[in-house]
Amino acid sequence: MLGAFSAVKCAVPASAVLVARASILGASAAIGKSGIPTASSKSFFASVSKRSFTLKASTRTFATHIVNPANVDPKSVMSPPPSGVEPPMLPAAFRLKSGQSFECTSFGAPITKPVTGEVVFTTSLVGYNESLTDPSYRGQILVFTQPLIGNYGVPDHTLDQFGLFENFESGNIQASAVVVNDYALKYSHWKAIRSLGEWCAAEGVPAITGVDTRAVVQILRGQGSTLGEITVGTDLASLAGKEFTAEDPNKRNLCAEVSTKAPLQYNKGGDVRIALVGDMGAKQNIIRCLAARGAEVVLLPLDHDFTKDSTQWDGIFYSNGPGDPKTCPETVNNLRSLLRQESAKEVPTPVFGICMGNLMMGMAAGFESYKLPFGNRGHNQPAINLTNGSCVITSQNHGYALKDDAASIPKGWERYFVNANDGSNEGIKHSTLPFASVQFHPEACAGPQDTEYLFDEYLAQVRASKLLRTSANVAARILVQEAVAVVPQPVAV
Repeated sequence: MLGAFSAVKCAVPASAVLVARASILGASAAIGKSGIPTASSKSFFASVSKRSFTLKASTRTFATHIVNPANVDPKSVMSPPPSGVEPPMLPAAFRLKSGQSFECTSFGAPITKPVTGEVVFTTSLVGYNESLTDPSYRGQILVFTQPLIGNYGVPDHTLDQFGLFENFESGNIQASAVVVNDYALKYSHWKAIRSLGEWCAAEGVPAITGVDTRAVVQILRGQGSTLGEITVGTDLASLAGKEFTAEDPNKRNLCAEVSTKAPLQYNKGGDVRIALVGDMGAKQNIIRCLAARGAEVVLLPLDHDFTKDSTQWDGIFYSNGPGDPKTCPETVNNLRSLLRQESAKEVPTPVFGICMGNLMMGMAAGFESYKLPFGNRGHNQPAINLTNGSCVITSQNHGYALKDDAASIPKGWERYFVNANDGSNEGIKHSTLPFASVQFHPEACAGPQDTEYLFDEYLAQVRASKLLRTSANVAARILVQEAVAVVPQPVAV
C-alpha cells in the first residue's frame, strides 16, 4: 500500500534520480478509486519551473557508447598531422569594407588568393582552440581582443568516452581567418602537439599578427559589423586604390554548410532519448553535457521534420549555429509545426534551444529576429534571469537576437533572460508548456559554467514527461500530477 509521502521519488536508471518535492496525502485512496490522473499534465509542466526539481548524480559511471571515429560528424575531417615546421612569416594586409586597413604579418596558411568574411571580435581570454572550431564562426574573420594568442599551442584530436573531441568543438577550424595582436612564436603546454600557426596552415586558414586589435574593436563598436579581406604575400602599398568585393556570408544558409547529413548517435542506451536538431552546428560540449547526464543523444540533419516521428523522442533540442536564422525557413516551419503538435498533447515533449536554437524557437513562436550592431561574443557576458532576478556570467557567440519588447512578445510566451549590458534578449519560454531556449551557451566550452544547471532542469522535465507517459507508472503519475496541480492556461504557439 502507498501511504503518505513527503516527496515523490521517480526512479530512473542509474544515471539520475528525479526528486519532486511535494507533500502528498491520501495517495493510496486516490489510486484505488480510479487509477486515472486527476490533474492536467499541462498544468504539471506549468509548475515545473516554479518548483524545486533536482538531479542527484549516481555514484556509478554512466553507460557510454564509443562512436566509431569513422561515424563522427562528417565535417570533422582531421587536418594533416603536425610537421614540426612553422609556416613562413609573410607580409600581409587586412582591409575592412568600411575603408580602414592594417599592415600585418601572416603566420598561418600562405594563401595565394584573398580571403573574405564578416569581421567579428571575441573578448574571451582563453579557449582559442574551442572558439576557432565552433561552427557558429563559420564565414567569419575572428579577431581576438586578448593580445597574446598561441602561447599554449594546439592539442591532438583525441576522443572522449562518448566519441566526442576532448579539446575542440568540431573537427576543423570553422572561422575563415584569424586576427591577433601578438602571436606567440613559442608555445608550452603538456597537451600541445603543434603551434597555432602550424594548425592554421594545415587547414588552409590564414592567420595574421601585428594588428592593432583594439582599433578594430573600436571601429566595429562604433560603426557596426563589416566585411573584411585578408591578403597574404603583399603589402598595403601594392593594394592602394584597389577595392575588394566580398560576399556577405550571412546571406548563405551557413547552418546547412555545417549540419550533419545523416543521424549520429551518442551514449546509446541512455535512460532518455534526446533528438538534437538539426545539427545546425552543434558544439561537441552540448552533446557531452546531455550524454554525461545519462541521456542518449541522436544528432539529426538541419531539416529534420519532427511532426513525422516525435513520439520516439523523450526530448527535442535545438543547437547553436552560424549566420542569419532567416536563411533557414524550412527549419523554422518544422519547429512551428512541432510546437503546435506538442501543445495539443496531454503530455508535450520538452523542447529546448541554445543560441541559434533560441532564434529558431522565437521565430517559430512568432517573435521577430534582427541583426545586432556588432554581436555579443566572449566569456564574460552578464545575463539576468527574469524568473528569479539572479545574474549569471555567460559564454556567448551570436550576431542576431529576438525582438522582445511588450508589443513583440506572442501570446503565451515570456522573456526568460535579458543581457545586462545592452538589454538584448537572452532567452524565452512558454508560460505553461515545456518549451524554452537561451541565447547564450550554458555548455560554455571554454567559458564560465554558471548556467550549466539548465541541462539539469531540462533533463528533469524530460524525465518527468517520460514518467507521465509511461502507463506502468500510473501511481507515480497520479502522485506527481496531484502534487503540482494548477489551473491550465490558454496555449498559444
